[in-house]
Amino acid sequence: MKHRLKFRAQLLAGICLCLRLAAPGIAQTQPAGNGATAKEKVVTSHASGTFEVKLTPQAPEEGTDAGLGRMSIDKQFHGDLEGTSRGFMLSSAATIVKGSGGYVAMERVTGTLKGRSGSFVLQHSGTMTRGTPELSVTVVPDSGAGQLTGISGTFTIKIDAGKHSYDFDYTLPETP
Repeated sequence: MKHRLKFRAQLLAGICLCLRLAAPGIAQTQPAGNGATAKEKVVTSHASGTFEVKLTPQAPEEGTDAGLGRMSIDKQFHGDLEGTSRGFMLSSAATIVKGSGGYVAMERVTGTLKGRSGSFVLQHSGTMTRGTPELSVTVVPDSGAGQLTGISGTFTIKIDAGKHSYDFDYTLPETP
């Protein structure tokens, strides 16, 4: 019985955490510098623009699976986000089914987002299943620095006729 109650309490705590994370734009409690807590208003915003990307294949490490590829990432962003990023990608170079594969990547973005300068890290997880793509790009929690401290959000990449663009839905603490 005690084990069931503990499980229910953990489940309820998990659900509450998920609901809080899924409700951007509402005030959240953040620790203040002196150990106390203070209400901080979080603002939801949208940014869009274009970017150029350069992917550079990296030599495989000795003894690694030949089906895995590594690349460095260099990007230049324009529009609501003006800046650059550098990162690395690990991808499956081949599968037994044509049109299937996947990649993961991490990149640090540095620049100005609608007048606020700083940096943050984007985490990519992409899957291609028999030609059908799925991609998730999110801001790594607590990776924001400078005036972008506290940023969270999702980054959508679009490719049309070889041109790259982005839509970025994000939240940031309101500036005082």
